[in-house]
Amino acid sequence: MTEPTSKTVRELLAAATDYLAARGVDQPRLAVELLLARLLKCPRLELNLRSDAVLDEPRLAALRRGVKRLAAGEPLQYILGQTEFMGRVFKTDRRALIPRPETEVLVEAVLRCAELWSAGGAAAARPPAIVDLGTGSGCIVISLALAHPEAAYLALDVSAEALALARENAAALGVADRIAFEPAELGDAVEPEHCDAVVANLPYLTTAEYEQLPVHIREHEPRAALDGGPDGLAVIGPAVQDAAIALRPGGFLFLEIGCDQAGRARRLAQEAGFADVRVVQDLERRDRVLCARNAADA
Repeated sequence: MTEPTSKTVRELLAAATDYLAARGVDQPRLAVELLLARLLKCPRLELNLRSDAVLDEPRLAALRRGVKRLAAGEPLQYILGQTEFMGRVFKTDRRALIPRPETEVLVEAVLRCAELWSAGGAAAARPPAIVDLGTGSGCIVISLALAHPEAAYLALDVSAEALALARENAAALGVADRIAFEPAELGDAVEPEHCDAVVANLPYLTTAEYEQLPVHIREHEPRAALDGGPDGLAVIGPAVQDAAIALRPGGFLFLEIGCDQAGRARRLAQEAGFADVRVVQDLERRDRVLCARNAADA
């Protein structure tokens, strides 16, 4: 980013937007607005009211660093150190996948499952036990814990770094005492028939699809959270089998899937003994979430 002759918000916004647009950055103006809003500690929509404000040298230097990182392909969420999910702000960095809007469809499917949450009603002997498999940033399990504090939650991830980030987010959002975190796979952490729901956003891209992702994703986000092997089901397949064992009779599986995987994922669930298998679509009417119930007593 070249040295501007003026350091007002208006001038900097225009100069930085042109700089990023020339380098092919997606939605460059929005990205710069978000950087400026973070530096000025104001909502993005208030920038117009501050268009004549002059950035001091520390903020100007921080803006330059952010713009250069964007130009180099780093995701905006990692530069800001946060992203919004289900209306809340989550700390976001390279330790885990950036939460996507599509995953909100997964959370909403769980929240709409009235039979699951009635397991924790006044007449129940215990609260429902919910497992978030491959928790990453923790956005799924934390969103559920905020909506239903009465349940018992277990967040699993084989990445110690991702678990650390999830713990930080849980503490920041006030639910650290409601969630247990373990660095383990489902089959190692949960005894047979010991949970009421397994919720998972696991890697489901094929390796070929992963290789075609934009560079800002491939070079910055964890490959292990995206690459699902040659058929995209290398992680999902075993997880479905483990879930069938871990779930109590009538327990629920909620699984985010690729938009072209519904048929194969449905067969995996049915072969593992699940019944009442259905697929929920996202706002673009693409298949996005597999919902299934343990066949026993379903």
